[in-house]
Amino acid sequence: MEQMTVRMIAEAAGGRLLCGNPDAPIEHISIDSRTMKGNDLFVPLIGEKVDAHRFIGQAFQAGAKAVLTSEHEEADPSIDGDGAYAWIQVEDTKAALQSIGSWYRDRLTLPLIGVTGSVGKTTTREMIAAALSAGYRTYKTPGNSNSQVGVPITISEISSGDEIGVIELGVSEPGEMHRIAMVAKVDQAVMTNIGIAHIEQLGSQANICAEKLHIQDGMKEGGCLYVNGDDPILKHVEAKAGCRTIYYGTGANCDYQAVDIRTEEGHPVFTALCQESGEYASVRLQVFGAHMILNAMVAIAVARENGIPMAEAARALENFHGMKGRQQIQTVRGITVIDDSYNASPVSMKAGIQVLCDMPAEGRKFAVLADMKELGERTVEYHREIGSFLAERKEKLDVVALYGELAAEIGKRLEGALGGSGDFRCRVFYFQDKKQMEDWLKTELKSGDCVLFKGSNSMGLSAVAASFLDEN
Repeated sequence: MEQMTVRMIAEAAGGRLLCGNPDAPIEHISIDSRTMKGNDLFVPLIGEKVDAHRFIGQAFQAGAKAVLTSEHEEADPSIDGDGAYAWIQVEDTKAALQSIGSWYRDRLTLPLIGVTGSVGKTTTREMIAAALSAGYRTYKTPGNSNSQVGVPITISEISSGDEIGVIELGVSEPGEMHRIAMVAKVDQAVMTNIGIAHIEQLGSQANICAEKLHIQDGMKEGGCLYVNGDDPILKHVEAKAGCRTIYYGTGANCDYQAVDIRTEEGHPVFTALCQESGEYASVRLQVFGAHMILNAMVAIAVARENGIPMAEAARALENFHGMKGRQQIQTVRGITVIDDSYNASPVSMKAGIQVLCDMPAEGRKFAVLADMKELGERTVEYHREIGSFLAERKEKLDVVALYGELAAEIGKRLEGALGGSGDFRCRVFYFQDKKQMEDWLKTELKSGDCVLFKGSNSMGLSAVAASFLDEN
């Protein structure tokens, strides 16, 4: 935050300053009492299990200078006996945080591009930022701060030196996108796809699409909505009145189309074409997987719509090498590890498996798969669908290791498709103990082998992948 004071924070939050210096500077916002950057505002959130008001004292000790509170009529003398800190009373700390984010957004003049979708939001965000960096000093969401809490804090960190921003907006429950969108007030919005992530909370793909379309709620007239023209749901979507719709993908219906698609040593290579102008650019990505083509296409589309020639955006994308836990590929002591363990849905799991199948390997190919979470009442069916997908690629896989009760359903379908005859080289192993699986992998994997780690974040495969890399 720049040129913000306690007085401004109180005004933005709709709160009342109980005590403290109203002219004291505030430079950062934090919801974690253990991490302060200097001149911080601490926002204690009330969760289902923990009320962070109990950590106000720790926040001050860590360097916070001000706090929002919904539980105090005056400063707590046991915490701040001499009134050294600013206490701002509000009705609801989370709502006040969002109000501060919205207020600060109104002070900013740079254009913001918002990214949402069921799968690939973070990678798409990073690729858009990479393409825009060819012409702008670009701000992007740090980490995975894409929630009702994360977005206001993300907005608050934008500086006057930033020329354009790319922020990620995620939802997991009805009504959430509207609240986030009214904080971010994006100028342009990207929708990557409509899958089944969070279908347990939102009910159906139609509901997911409707919820994510609320990303436009804060968008002014003249804004732009970029949608995946290859997605069976999004290809029928149009921007709200007064805004443009731009379709990207591989089909002829797309304004920005990828053509002449091929792979070279596993890397996607294609030509990006702007249908309207005829401008085109050759693209060779450093990441693996055909699904990355769509991420690159929208990055190029956003860059060009913001004044960057397609060829320059394409060159910038050549420097993108992916993100930790998202199809990061490393070879250690001869073993190639595909760490795609950050999260999983049926779409992303199939994409990861396909990358494994397409990877060159002197030895065997191992798919280490764990449960996919938050898929609703059709959870078992979705896992069995992965088993069918594996069966169709049985000639390209040697070992499938499954961790978790739901992942076992993958194996049931796979083994059913294999017929239980053992005629195929693909072998299936089941684990309910993560450490046992890890130990087994470290005895099984040999130089020349290639292994994929893929599962929902809560299953902890990232730790298995990290430990494997550290020890090998």
